[in-house]
Order: sequence, then C-alpha cells, then structure tokens
Amino acid sequence: MSQHGELIKFVHEKILVVDDDPDIRTIVKDRLQRTGYQVITAEDGEEALKIIAQEEPDAVILDLQMPRMNGMEVIKRLKDNSCPPIIVITAYGTIEKAVSAMKEGAFDFITKPFSPDHLDVVIKKAIEHRGLKRDNCYLQGVINASFPGIIGESLKIREAMNVAQKVATTSSTVLLLGESGTGKEIFARFIHRWSHRSKKPFVVINSVAIRDELLESELFGHEKGAFTGAYQMKRGKLEVGNSGTVFLDEIGDLKPELQTKLLRVLEEREFERVGGIQPIRIDVRIIAATNQDLFNRVQEGRFRSDLFFRLNVVSINLPPLRERSEDIPPLAHLFLERACCDCNRQLIKLSREAMDHLMNYHWPGNVRELKNLMERAAVLAEGDKITPHDLPLSNFHARKEDNQAKSYRDAILYHQREVIRRALERSGGNQSRAAESLHLQRTYLARLIKKLNIREASGGHS
Repeated sequence: MSQHGELIKFVHEKILVVDDDPDIRTIVKDRLQRTGYQVITAEDGEEALKIIAQEEPDAVILDLQMPRMNGMEVIKRLKDNSCPPIIVITAYGTIEKAVSAMKEGAFDFITKPFSPDHLDVVIKKAIEHRGLKRDNCYLQGVINASFPGIIGESLKIREAMNVAQKVATTSSTVLLLGESGTGKEIFARFIHRWSHRSKKPFVVINSVAIRDELLESELFGHEKGAFTGAYQMKRGKLEVGNSGTVFLDEIGDLKPELQTKLLRVLEEREFERVGGIQPIRIDVRIIAATNQDLFNRVQEGRFRSDLFFRLNVVSINLPPLRERSEDIPPLAHLFLERACCDCNRQLIKLSREAMDHLMNYHWPGNVRELKNLMERAAVLAEGDKITPHDLPLSNFHARKEDNQAKSYRDAILYHQREVIRRALERSGGNQSRAAESLHLQRTYLARLIKKLNIREASGGHS
C-alpha cells in the first residue's frame, strides 16, 4: 500500500501522549498529527488515567519519569486486557527500566532521543496489535454463538447453565421458562449440543408462528389426500427430528387437541400423520419453552395437567435481563462487535454515559432487545463512540413512575404493546416491515397484534 493509503487507513486512530516535558509533547503531537492520527496530551500520570477513562484512546505513549504519578504506576493501574497498548518513553535508555515496564504490561518502548520513523513503526505495531485483540474477541464471540456457550457471569444465569449442563447428558424432557427474548432457544441448542444426540437433527417449531390449521401437519406430517392441498405425503417436524432433539417453542399456546396428541408422543413415542392410520415410532428428545405461567393455565383449564407434568420433568428458569444487569456490559460489547463486523464498520465504542443508559433501562425485550439496539447503533451512530442519543430507550422506559404500580403480567403486556405499536408507527402500518424490524415472523406479529388488541397505524398490512 502506498504511503497515502497508510495515512487514510489510520486517520481515525486516537493516541494519548503523556509526558511532563511540554517540548516532547509538542514534538510528538505534531509528528503524529502530520501522520494522520488524532492526538490528546497529558502532563502527568493522574491526568492520563482520567483521559484514558473518558476518551478510550487506541494507544498511549507514556513517559516513565514524571511527577505526581510516574509511568510505571500508570501501567500497573491499567493492567487489564481491555486497556490500550502502552508505548513507554524512557530518557535514560536503560533496557532494565523498559523491560520492567513491559513485564508490568507495556507493549513496547522507545528511548530519548527517538527518530520519527521509529516512532511511526512502533505506533503502527501497537495499533495492529490492538486490532488483533479485537478480532480475537469477535471470533471468540462467533465461536460462543456457534457452539455451546452462553454469555453471562451473573449467579442466576450460571445456575441455569449448570442445570442445563447436567440435564444435557440425559434424555429427560426439559421445560424452559422465561420471558420473550431471554434466550430459550439458545439454551435448547446448548442442551442439544452437549447431548449424545448432538450429531442428529435439531428441529425448531414455534406454536404461535404457524396458523392453527397448519400446525398439526407441521408437527405430525400428513398423508397424500388428507385434506385439500395435500398433494403428496409430508413428514412432520417430529419425524424429521427422529433420533435428535425437537424444540417446541411457545408450548403454552398449543390448542387442546394437539396437546392430547403431543401427550401420546411423550408417553408412547409414537403418532400417526394427519390422515394416516399407520403408527410411526420415533426416538426424540423434547425441549419445550414458554413465556407463560403453565401452572396457572392448568388451573384455568387451558392446559392439560398430565401434559404439564410430562413436560416439567426438568424445568429451567431463565432470568430476565433486568435481573442480571451485570451481564449487560459483556453482552452489549459482544453484540456491538458483531454488528460492526456485519456492516463492515470500524469498531465503535460505548461511552460511559451510554453504558449507564443501558444499565438503568428495564429491558422489556430482554437480550433480544439489547442485540437489536446494538445493531441499530452500529448502523446509525456517528463518530467513533456511541452516546445515549444513539440509544432510543426513554420512550418506553419501564421504570417510569406510572408503571411501578402495575402487576408483573400487566407490565410485560404494556411493554409488548408499546414495542409493537412503535414498530407499526415506524413502518407506516406495514406489518411485514414491522415484523422484520422486530426480528419476528409476520404471522406471529399478526397474532400478537390481535392478542394484545393493538390499534394498527394507518398504512399497508402486507
């Protein structure tokens, strides 16, 4: 690449120069600015730590010998994988001091007097090193997304993961309980991958996303001529998933006649296709999930008690994001890194104010809402840092005074309505576009609109 190309490549990188000698600061700053970097300066270690926390520079050039707080103390306080690479300046040219600094975490060193060309080379290496660390974090996130692994260190999520790991080695039926967006399908895939069925099919079926008249055929399949339009035999999801795992999402919405047929599958491991008379035996592991209170539905007569007890062999409660707030920062950073990579954008950062904004939000949409928000910010945010302005949360913030008196269920329904209503407003009433923006299937969104009695915005509904 040409020299001009290199200048363009690094034009947005931010460098902090820390030295108590104003002449050194001026010389280094002028050189770096001519090369295309953004430059900030500090005259001592204490000022440097404040600037690093606020500005998050991409590299730090740090003098070791300074008043108030020397360079070695700064390095010790910044001992963290997320801190920027530190290039040490030493006036004495002693290898011992530089080696000690590198043992404490410095990336490299230069000695006074130093040549501009040498400075350029060392900074370029430091920037590339930081880029490799970011790439490694992103790839680790991809691995975590592709293989068993769930982000979170909170006690509640660790407890859920421990139960999932234990039950994965068995063939027990599992019931996953939690609000929408808490990651029930991720947990189901986690259990499947750790089981002896991991090389067999993992089949997903959402009871709400499919019309009632088609759901039976989707689950059990049909014979040719079983109904109008059944021009050929079709295997159902249970049959396709034979020897593997079938994940039944939104099981609480299953209509009574399908509850009866599913109970037979769990008890006898067999069923007939729609229009068929030949029993089909299968060996599948069932993982069911719901965001509803199945016990209450049993009490109300809307869900079979015998099916509930068959499904509830091992239940795992997935906590909402508001109850595991310590997991918000790692999740936000991971989703932001993925989103920046997907849209071919240089990694941008969350400002401290933006992170405070996220930490104080109630998250009615849970992890899914956080993921969508980071994707939006990656596309629309200007500059190299996300601010609260880029995070439009306040319009339906769940900690408003008027919502504190609501019951748990009423609060959830309220926020579901608000999220869907605003999506419809943005799409001009077009359900397809609204569903796409919410990462929902259109048929599922239509059912939610009807269920929640949402008055649709004017516009098309295709």
